[in-house]
Amino acid sequence: MQASEQTGGIFDVTCAPLINLWGFGFTKFDSITPQLVDSIRHFVGFRKVRLQGNRVMKDDPRILLNFSVLGGGTICNIIACLFDRKGISNYMIDIGGEMIAKGKNPQGWNWCIGIVRPKDDSTGTNSELEQIVQLSERLGLATSGNYRNFYLKDGRKYAHAINPITGYPV
Repeated sequence: MQASEQTGGIFDVTCAPLINLWGFGFTKFDSITPQLVDSIRHFVGFRKVRLQGNRVMKDDPRILLNFSVLGGGTICNIIACLFDRKGISNYMIDIGGEMIAKGKNPQGWNWCIGIVRPKDDSTGTNSELEQIVQLSERLGLATSGNYRNFYLKDGRKYAHAINPITGYPV
């Protein structure tokens, strides 16, 4: 909830109904209207959820939570902590674009991460690099892009990143 507060609601784990609406969750609607988006937005908003002791309390049972954005980074952190405890000092962990690197690669160089130039490429064959980032200390890096996870409908592009305030893909 703190991250939601700090981002003014742009990061919001209650946006699951909108993710589903736009076809990036476990359901998809064939016909999306502004009225449908507005009706679903009633079940989105981090202030509608709170922790009470060891329970999550929701203002409405139709509010759904989606923590998928945290998954890769969290698992990377868990693995990195395990490696650190085992005394492993050189590693790079990559889970779906969420990365943590420490130390040097097998050639003795800093770990290098290539950031792909954003281009619409649903085939995933475009690998033109925008920039190379070097990581040596125990640093994390998260990458994501609307140019890879999207669909086209009626000549319009719909990307996986959903603005929980407007209810529409960014």
